[in-house]
Amino acid sequence: MRNVKYLLAGLLFGVVLVKSQVVSWFRIQEMFRFESFHMYGIIGSAVITGMIGVWLIKKFKIRTINGENIVIPKKEFDWGIVYGGLIFGCGWAITGACPGPLFALIGVGYPVIILTLLSAVFGVWIYGRWRDKLPH
Repeated sequence: MRNVKYLLAGLLFGVVLVKSQVVSWFRIQEMFRFESFHMYGIIGSAVITGMIGVWLIKKFKIRTINGENIVIPKKEFDWGIVYGGLIFGCGWAITGACPGPLFALIGVGYPVIILTLLSAVFGVWIYGRWRDKLPH
């Protein structure tokens, strides 16, 4: 019963994704064809919101609900992130679905997205299986 708040937050997030057309295959294709600013505006807003959030956490030393310090480690540049991002972007362009809205798309009634979800899970499994053999 204590996890109901997470279920409600997820449902609200799904509704926002659907209503803002972020889950729309046509909007995603417009973005990859540079035909519309819609998705770039949403992604840019998310990046700016995240930057402000991290800045506020660092500036005011905000703690978690349990009173623990929030530690944001320094990140070194790694070409693996570039390669992973390119693979991620290609998958996004081919399927027309980012991992965030997959469940919202399934919930809206696009059962074909289950194949995309299974492919994403399989990709994560492959990475986990071969992680120690990959350059990091």
